[in-house]
Amino acid sequence: MSLQNFTEYHHLDVRIILSKDSFSRLCVQAGVKDDFTEVAEDVVTRSLGRIAAIDSRRWIKFLLDVLPRIGSFDFLRMTDIERRMFQMFYISVWNKVINDWNSEEFKENLAALAKSPVMVAELVELLQYNYNKIDFIDEPVNVGFDCPLDLHCSYTKNQIMVALDDPNPAAMRQGVKWFSEKKLDVFINTLNKVEGRYSPTTMYRDYSINENSFHWQSQSTTSESSPTGQRYINHKKRGSKVLLFVREFQNDIAGTAPFTLLGLANYERHEGSKPMSIIWNLEKPIPAKYLKKTNKLT
Repeated sequence: MSLQNFTEYHHLDVRIILSKDSFSRLCVQAGVKDDFTEVAEDVVTRSLGRIAAIDSRRWIKFLLDVLPRIGSFDFLRMTDIERRMFQMFYISVWNKVINDWNSEEFKENLAALAKSPVMVAELVELLQYNYNKIDFIDEPVNVGFDCPLDLHCSYTKNQIMVALDDPNPAAMRQGVKWFSEKKLDVFINTLNKVEGRYSPTTMYRDYSINENSFHWQSQSTTSESSPTGQRYINHKKRGSKVLLFVREFQNDIAGTAPFTLLGLANYERHEGSKPMSIIWNLEKPIPAKYLKKTNKLT
């Protein structure tokens, strides 16, 4: 029984299935697969919901190439973008950043995965399933360096941060991050915020106006005359860029929801101060499949 056949026959979201257990373990419980014992089963099983959200063709192709030969792959010969893509995978599975590619912990984790062929096969099957389900055109976003984040694809916050070389992704708390060396502002927004989960100072009003324009509120302490406010207003003159990610709700039917990359945005105008209400003009239009979710004017 394949994962694809099972989900299509029962009309189920694959993330709902994998929130119960790995598909391999569920098959064992159903008596249609031989039992197995693998050292990486627990850690891979916990990561499957995050892996199931991957919808970047470029990232999936890379992982489908690496995973079948994970025990012999030469990670030290990877390109910069390949290292970032593997960092994204590593933090998705082990919830850690690779600080030393020669460390014993890194080698032990990869060895455990290499010795878990059932789990590797499930990862490969899941990624191939994801690839076959992609129904939009993804493309690289030019942020000024070899970045693996692709337009209109979905990512967790940790995946986004390590893709941008942040060594401490957990430190991002309020959805904004200025990468000074890269001259890049990153906004990660939840559009429908539930009172009680967010403080009054983070209940911002963020929504798309149309397929090209996005209304965004800054942090409550940001004034138009502050260094941050001036950076937003004058980012094109100063040579910096703005990258925008959104999700509709904090959680979806399968758990924590990933963020969709809407791409690069350019300052158009603003109103107010502390917070600033800024209209950003997106370089690429929002696809119709996302527009109903991002437009909260009605």
